[in-house]
Amino acid sequence: MSQNRQTRRLMEKQGEGKAPKDKRAKAAAGAARPKKERTSPATYLSEVRSELKKVVWPDRAEVVNSTVIVLIAIVVLTAFVFGVDWVSSKFILWLYE
Repeated sequence: MSQNRQTRRLMEKQGEGKAPKDKRAKAAAGAARPKKERTSPATYLSEVRSELKKVVWPDRAEVVNSTVIVLIAIVVLTAFVFGVDWVSSKFILWLYE
């Protein structure tokens, strides 16, 4: 609790104290912030394109290798879940018979 109080006092000394309570003071505080410039869609798309050129894309062999690994993992995990489900259902049926 004392840490919180100390932090609050330090913030008040630095001018980052409590937020204004009335609406006019809040509006005046919000007006002090500069407006952000909006970019045009063309500029945005050109920036996206330039960023995508920086991406290191995997080659075909790497994509095929990763795909095979994912498919094998899916088959193994599906078989595991099927096995656990089948064993537990047999156990529950045996338990209640």
